[in-house]
Amino acid sequence: MMALWFFILLQICALAESRPTGEVNRTDLHKAMADMRMKSYHGFVILLQMLNTYPDALHGSNITFLMPNDQQLSKASVSRKDLQDFILSHSIPVPLPMTNLVHFPNRTLLPTCLPNRMISITNNGRSGMFVNNARIVNPDVCLCSLIRCHGISDTLMLDASEYSPHHVANEESKRFNRRNQAKSAATVWPKRSTTVH
Repeated sequence: MMALWFFILLQICALAESRPTGEVNRTDLHKAMADMRMKSYHGFVILLQMLNTYPDALHGSNITFLMPNDQQLSKASVSRKDLQDFILSHSIPVPLPMTNLVHFPNRTLLPTCLPNRMISITNNGRSGMFVNNARIVNPDVCLCSLIRCHGISDTLMLDASEYSPHHVANEESKRFNRRNQAKSAATVWPKRSTTVH
């Protein structure tokens, strides 16, 4: 089962690296924005419309948007020059409905559309699904297009060092080394059985 998840994650990472240079299908984007408006994600729609004026701002029509609500967007300081990075950091380069997200193991790392930035998916049971620091509060907002959208409770915090692919590989290597050291310590110092007389 773990090998299957590893294969799926490799495919997602490969898709992120080999994004097509074509723009998002305008029809799908307009349908997705209509769904966003119906669920009151007007601020995110405005950001997409502003970004839509840039050529090649969004790549491929298969994408998942992670949308903070209008109140959270009003607290974020997004300048016009940072707009594309903000949207791309709140996007996954494959369409992932909630039915797929709930099956990812905890702390699964997924690439964002922003190069070298990853997000962590965590299922906290009754507390809900989390993407980094934000809880998914309104899943599957966009249903009329290939684009998938989920409303989130806050803007995503992306620590460049914590979620970069290089940091993830280093952390995995450290965990692997700690496990191996613990196993070798257990074989060098076998547990003594204590018998009570």
